[in-house]
Order: sequence, then C-alpha cells, then structure tokens
Amino acid sequence: MEALLNFFETMPAWQKLLWVFCCLSCSWIFEALSPLFRFDYQKLRHIGVNLVFTACDLLINVVFSLVTVGVFVWAANAEFGLLYQIDLPLWLELLIAIMILDLVAQYFVHYLLHRVVWMWRCHMVHHSDTHVDATTGTRHHPFDYMAREVFALLAIILSGIPLAFYLLYRFITIFSTYFTHANIRLPAKLDRALSYVLITPAMHKFHHHYQQPWTDSNFGNIFSFWDRLFGTLVYDDPKKVVYGLDVADSSKDENLAYQFALPFNRQVKTGAEAKLALYGKSSAG
Repeated sequence: MEALLNFFETMPAWQKLLWVFCCLSCSWIFEALSPLFRFDYQKLRHIGVNLVFTACDLLINVVFSLVTVGVFVWAANAEFGLLYQIDLPLWLELLIAIMILDLVAQYFVHYLLHRVVWMWRCHMVHHSDTHVDATTGTRHHPFDYMAREVFALLAIILSGIPLAFYLLYRFITIFSTYFTHANIRLPAKLDRALSYVLITPAMHKFHHHYQQPWTDSNFGNIFSFWDRLFGTLVYDDPKKVVYGLDVADSSKDENLAYQFALPFNRQVKTGAEAKLALYGKSSAG
C-alpha cells in the first residue's frame, strides 16, 4: 500500500496527462462499441468544443496545485484535520479520506452548484451540452471549476489527508468522471447492481435531463450512497432522458462565445429567477 501511494506522490506530470488520455480513449472506444444514444452530430467538433473548457481548467489547475501544496504543508505542520486525530490501518484511513473528499469536494459542492443562483449560472455550461459523452465530464466554466477546487481544499483541511491520498483520489475521480458521462450502455442488471454503491453511466444520465426534478438529482461522482442518504437519488429508464437545458438556447451548445458568457447572460433565467419574475408580474397585475 505504501509503495502504491509513493508511486502516485512521485508521479511526473506527463504520466498524469497520460492517465487522462487513457481514460478518454477507453471511453471513446466503448462509446463506439455500445452507445446509449446514437447521436447525429459532428463528434470531432463536439470533442473540440468541450476540450477547450478542459484546457482552460487545466491552466487554472496549475495555480490551484501550488495553493494545494501550501495547504498540505500547513496542515502537516499544524497536524490539523481528522486523520491526525485518529490512528487506523493505512487502508482504512485511505478509504475514509476518499469518502470525505467525495462528499465535500464532489457531492456537497455539486449540490450547491444547483441550489445557489450564481453558482448554478456557472454550472449551466456543463448542463447545456445536448450530446452528453465522455468529454462532457470536464466541460466546466472556469468559475464552476474554481468553486470545485475551493471545496477540494476545504475537504483536505477537514480530513487532514496526506498528499498521496489526495493524488490517488484525483486519479479515481478522473476515471469516474469520464466513465459516468460516457455515452455507453452497460447491461441493465450490471448497471443497476453497481448503482447501489457507485455512480454508473445510466444513473448519471438523469442528472443531465433538461428539466427538473431530474436535473437536481444524482449529485455524486464516485459513490452513490450520498444520494441515497440525502434523498437525491433517481433511477429510471435512461432512454427517457433528453439532454440540454430548458432555460438556455440549445442551438448554441457548441458556441464557445455564448457558453463562456452564459453565467452573465441576463436573458437566460435560472429556475429561481424565472419564478421570481413570474411572481413579480402576478403581483403587479
């Protein structure tokens, strides 16, 4: 176990990028072999648009990586965080760390991205994709991505995890993100069985339905039991899902200028804003 963790801690940057490429490549292979939906679209153009967002987020990640290292140094010197207060076998501490990170840095921040208006406006870019595939997994507006990274730092501080734990978690997250967004169809019984513990491709597709309440469900990234525990789980026939966003112009889902400006586009009303506008008109009448 220690050798494995040391491997992740000393891994050079090119190997990390290779992991991203491998996860994407495997997803594309399975999308070709067993697609959930047969899209009529220009796949290469779609990939190119989504990878622009990925490239922006990778640049932001460089800055956050420096901040993250500083947080780890501070936490180690101060011995701050849960794992500094307990003494458990290494494998159990690793499992606890991954669960805390998945809860705080994935489920909780994802929940807020749907509940807080300004955060949702940034997160709409992710949901505006009308052809959800593996590349949608890293289609995040820069402000959306920064919010996620801030909560990742919070999870690190709370848990007091070592750097190796965090790097292993990031590798698992990369795989899970591309796997759950990939346009693939697993055997129904297998997908259902896996969904009791893990987020599966079929399970996550409901989250990308264009309307509530399905949009506001299945917030998890690795483990599905957070959604089960907090009552945000949905599981049905994924063929019922219609991708996109009912409050945005679906014809511009690959228009980069429109997408980058989407959080600031006041012609696009969020669900909460639309209700307020309707209430205001009713009161005036």
